Amino acid sequence: MRTGRANPSLLDKIIVEYYGAETPLKALATISTPDAQTIQIQPFDSGSMALIEKAIATSDLGLTTNNDGRLIRINIPPLTTERRKDLCKLLAKYAEEGKVALRNIRRDAIDQIKKQEKDGELSEDLSRDEQEKVQKVTDKSIVELEKLLADKEADILKV
Repeated sequence: MRTGRANPSLLDKIIVEYYGAETPLKALATISTPDAQTIQIQPFDSGSMALIEKAIATSDLGLTTNNDGRLIRINIPPLTTERRKDLCKLLAKYAEEGKVALRNIRRDAIDQIKKQEKDGELSEDLSRDEQEKVQKVTDKSIVELEKLLADKEADILKV
């Protein structure tokens, strides 16, 4: 997450309902940053402009669009204290999604180890050791994720 200037990756998670199919925004338009405070979206199909604007408006990014009939411009406002706090909440949400993903990977790995133990490929002691290794790697990754979150929050909140 970058907070110093407009960045096209800010819109990476935007999904547009396009002809009944959920389509990523970057598949429907060219996204660029003509200057440090503006994101410019040029749809391949001008009929999708309203759909793109609706998807951006309903996203949790809190951005407003300006449509001139051929381009959609998003002005990134300077960060206020309130907006910085909102960005920290959004960042915490992304970090929590990352933790859930790590826990899901851990669960799958432990299930695989237990299956190998059940099939007789691993002894009970070796299975327990491997499960502990998986848990240690998961714990280390979660601590690293929390450290990255704390560093980025400090960076965002510093005025």
